[in-house]
Amino acid sequence: MSLEALIFDVDGTLANTERDGHLVAFNLAFKELGLDWVWSNELYHELLDVTGGQLRIKYYLKKYNLEFTHDDLDNFVASIHALKTKIYVRLMEEGAVPLRPGVERLFDEARTAGLRLAIATTTTPTNVDALIANTLGRDALDWFEVIGAGNVVPKLKPAGDIYHWVLEKMNIAPKNCIAFEDSHNGIVSATDANLKTLITVNEYTQSHQFDDAMVILNNLGEADKPFTMIEGDSTNATYVNVDYLKELYAKYC
Repeated sequence: MSLEALIFDVDGTLANTERDGHLVAFNLAFKELGLDWVWSNELYHELLDVTGGQLRIKYYLKKYNLEFTHDDLDNFVASIHALKTKIYVRLMEEGAVPLRPGVERLFDEARTAGLRLAIATTTTPTNVDALIANTLGRDALDWFEVIGAGNVVPKLKPAGDIYHWVLEKMNIAPKNCIAFEDSHNGIVSATDANLKTLITVNEYTQSHQFDDAMVILNNLGEADKPFTMIEGDSTNATYVNVDYLKELYAKYC
């Protein structure tokens, strides 16, 4: 048994896309459509407990905007989300959202070491393409053997469907992989697929519960900018590289 593959969540894990991308895009879409809705950073923190942009809008209407009605709510919400996605892609093209510390380095090191890479996310394929292409270059999309995104599965995180789907497409056992997540919903999803998970928190998820995480860090770190260990066993590692992943794998997988 050995470590063969790394499977990454996207939003909040690879980049702070929620705060700097999705939230901005939602508010710009509302404004463009003439809606008087404004989501604050604090409100969005709560809305993130709901996975999927369209479901998030419906939750907002049900809890915070009960007076709003529409004859065809499903299609109206879908149109809002479509415009929001278009705006999000534009923000990515403008370079509004960089990758988090250590992400690009770890991708390079993992590829050099022969580890397989995949993505498991509930965001849309368009959003994944926009982030990867505008931070790493369009050719980097080929680094990922499988990109599981959007509605390829019936149930979004915290259901484990997306991880099960990715594992099946890769034809690999979960015991040979490590998942990377940033949220409670994410680790519940990965754990449902019997994956061991490394957590890097962000401002929205630093108070989440992460039962069964191998380790909880503030980010992946760099050689000159070490990570902060929030929870986990002591280590000589100061940033997440392939050697550290093998150390974690030996302990937990």
